[in-house]
Amino acid sequence: MPRIAIFASGNGSNAENLFHYFSQHKIAEISLIICNNLQAGILARAQNLGIPVLLIHKNSLYQQNVVENWLISLKIDWIVLAGFLWKIPEKLIALYPKKIVNIHPSLLPKYGGKGMYGMRVHEAVIAAGETESGISIHFVNEAYDEGAIIFQARCPIEMDETADSLARKIHQLEYEHFPKVLASLF
Repeated sequence: MPRIAIFASGNGSNAENLFHYFSQHKIAEISLIICNNLQAGILARAQNLGIPVLLIHKNSLYQQNVVENWLISLKIDWIVLAGFLWKIPEKLIALYPKKIVNIHPSLLPKYGGKGMYGMRVHEAVIAAGETESGISIHFVNEAYDEGAIIFQARCPIEMDETADSLARKIHQLEYEHFPKVLASLF
């Protein structure tokens, strides 16, 4: 059974959803949460779910081998980004070719790149007058949100849509599709 490390910086609802899905379907195991934010909601979720956590700082990801050593020692097969806001270094991409997957809250290539995450994406989509939005699940490469797209799901944007209401629609798409798309890769 594949062992997954989830990288997260925020609330962790997608990580928890993945944990429950894989626990129920016995397709993969969430073996580690890697987090770069001491205030992140994922920390409490991981504790409640009994998932080990590695808290990191920039040096441990970019200049030291701390993260790689943990991943190797735990025999991690896949890395899943679920709201992780730092760029993945090339050394990790080389260690896990085509085995690092991210979910993004827009229909890439639109509204991706550095600084485009969470509500910023939804606000930009609405401000641009788009008629639809969605999610993109993609492999991670050296550039923000530019890896090969694996899957996209769409939702309409209503005339009175707000960033909050769009965020709720996007979360529903994420919860529905992310676990199944990941499972299809293993």
